[in-house]
Amino acid sequence: MENQPTLRQLLARDRILVAPCCYDMISARLIERAGFEAVYLGGYAHVASHVGLPDAGLATFSEMLERVHNLVRCVGIPVLADGDTGYGNALNMRRTVQEYEQAGAQAIQIEDQEMPKKCGHTPGKRLIGAEEMALKVEAAAHSRRSDDFLIVARTDAIAVLGLEEAVKRGKLYERAGADVVFLEAPTTVEELKAAAGSFGVHTMANLIEGGKTPFLSTAELQELGFKIAAYPHSLILGCIRSIQKTLRALKEQGTTREVAGEMADFAELDELIGFPEARAWEARYTPREV
Repeated sequence: MENQPTLRQLLARDRILVAPCCYDMISARLIERAGFEAVYLGGYAHVASHVGLPDAGLATFSEMLERVHNLVRCVGIPVLADGDTGYGNALNMRRTVQEYEQAGAQAIQIEDQEMPKKCGHTPGKRLIGAEEMALKVEAAAHSRRSDDFLIVARTDAIAVLGLEEAVKRGKLYERAGADVVFLEAPTTVEELKAAAGSFGVHTMANLIEGGKTPFLSTAELQELGFKIAAYPHSLILGCIRSIQKTLRALKEQGTTREVAGEMADFAELDELIGFPEARAWEARYTPREV
């Protein structure tokens, strides 16, 4: 998209950036059309929709890279992409960063969990050493080709080692070159304040309906000092209820007529995924019969 601001430019403004997480390419396009200025490729939702497995380190680097590539192709707004642990050590991190950047993402989120990692709001997480993660952050920063590709460094230390250690790690990752620090799963407003106000770089909040973090509004998060608000599960949770309602009507009544008025029509889907343009292209380059 021409004249679309970069993610770095968006974060330079004096207001919070709201980045809903998509779970597939249709939801990504709907995020863009709803007027949001960035989209987050969250690991949990994409692993669930792409391979039908939990976010427990089971999706491979190549599977997630394919999702990044397709997402960037489908939208014109900046893409922030979950890179888990970098899929290995500092050498793996270099390739992960370079491939995500080449695919067109404008930020990668990396975290300090051991492999295989787990969703940040689930139990049983284990962390690597803070110094090891700092070196991985440094490796990530040195691997990118452009400073417009941002490094989001996440620590899961609140749940494992407590807030003080999480802040300590966040400051270490900041010094290592992180552009954004993300303290995962604060459980109180006081912890949120610390997660927002303890660093000299941008900070991110992760809001999950029913999760561990207090569900503040974006205005409240901005007042605390956060620069990014991500919503990793909102769309996929809403989609589940809608699908269940449609299937229940079909199962019980043998038709979807009762809920058809709540659906998009076929022409809208046709346009959303680009069929009119595809048909026009095909017609232009197909020989006409004499």
